Amino acid sequence: MRSVQAHKEVTLANALVPDPVRMAITDALGLLAAEEVQATSAVPGFAMAAIDGYAVRSVDVGGTRAIVGSHGDTAENPHPGEVRLPVVGEIPAGSQQPTRLQPKQAMRVHTGAPLPALADSVLPLAWSDKGKSFVSPLRPVGTGEFVRGVGEDINTGDVAVSPGTILGPAQIGLLAAVGRSKVLAYPRPRVSVLSVGKQLVDIDRTPGRGQVFDINSYALAAAASDAGAEVRRVGIVEGEPRRIREIIEGETIRSELLLISGAVGGASAQQIQMILEDLGEIDTTRVAMHPGSVQGFGVLGSDEVPCILLPDNTVSALVIFEVFVRPMIRAGLGKRPIERRLVKARALGPLESRVGRRGYIRARLMRDAETQDYLVEGLSGATGSPAHLLAGLAEANSYIVIPEEQPDVRPGDVVDVMFLAQG
Repeated sequence: MRSVQAHKEVTLANALVPDPVRMAITDALGLLAAEEVQATSAVPGFAMAAIDGYAVRSVDVGGTRAIVGSHGDTAENPHPGEVRLPVVGEIPAGSQQPTRLQPKQAMRVHTGAPLPALADSVLPLAWSDKGKSFVSPLRPVGTGEFVRGVGEDINTGDVAVSPGTILGPAQIGLLAAVGRSKVLAYPRPRVSVLSVGKQLVDIDRTPGRGQVFDINSYALAAAASDAGAEVRRVGIVEGEPRRIREIIEGETIRSELLLISGAVGGASAQQIQMILEDLGEIDTTRVAMHPGSVQGFGVLGSDEVPCILLPDNTVSALVIFEVFVRPMIRAGLGKRPIERRLVKARALGPLESRVGRRGYIRARLMRDAETQDYLVEGLSGATGSPAHLLAGLAEANSYIVIPEEQPDVRPGDVVDVMFLAQG
């Protein structure tokens, strides 16, 4: 029986990263950049007002001080309250009309408006008497104050995005700022989800005697999408072996990862495994965990596309997904960390697991309002009750992880908890 850690190393070693694709920046959010993007021009490309006010020469409003005598400022540098400048025009944001400011003049400017020639600062409205024909400053402004200078944000040749950077909102904004509508990035790993089993029917049909709904392809597809993958839910695969092989072969061409539910345990699983052996190498070694011990892993086709075989029990399949599949998808996206966050929490009740297997018990993680300590309550499967019930998993927001060598937990013991946060 293979340990959880050893099996995780095997699966992660075979995780595929899609080839980079040039895509619109509107589609690149959350993806990994595959190129360096340099600015080909300065941002901003012109001196602009950083605030609503008046474009002025700082020397005209007492912002530039000279050496003074015992009586204070010189005539060239008057006190702000003694200045009255004519307002000779108004410049809105987006104006393309060239303008020029003469000494001892002001122009009304709006945030983002280009400064007229000779202006070196902006007098904010709040620092003035807000005059329309003439304006008097209430306090001085220095050279460059309330002005966004050329290249203040990005200079020509600056690196806006580096390879390996996760493209978040700020990076998308930088790409737009330097005029890039497309970027080379690694797309989301493509995951195909299939189900096998003669007892399965899709949810748009009424099950007959001995038939059940195909739950797993929907649950696993949702889990893969939540992890960040581009998901193709193939659904139930049935028919002659040759037809099944053609379907699986086709999915290896269009995917970086295959998930096949119902492919371990039972007659249908044996048939699928025989088909898969013709397409690649499949290992159905048991893993020392509970639930989800029975599973399989291998690589298919000339591109060695990883394939994970999961049981038909939904709870076991989703636990296997969290432990092994989600890290593979996150690794393909370049995300760090690739695994769920573990927190220490105090158990509110007794917990049981199997000796020699790492237990994953569905749980509800809470926080003490007074101490802010984490508390955790085990749900179905916690104390010997059936571990296969799906309703208990739907109520859970975490898994309690019980080490192989410590199968029993007493109330008050501190345990590791895998928090199932969204995203």
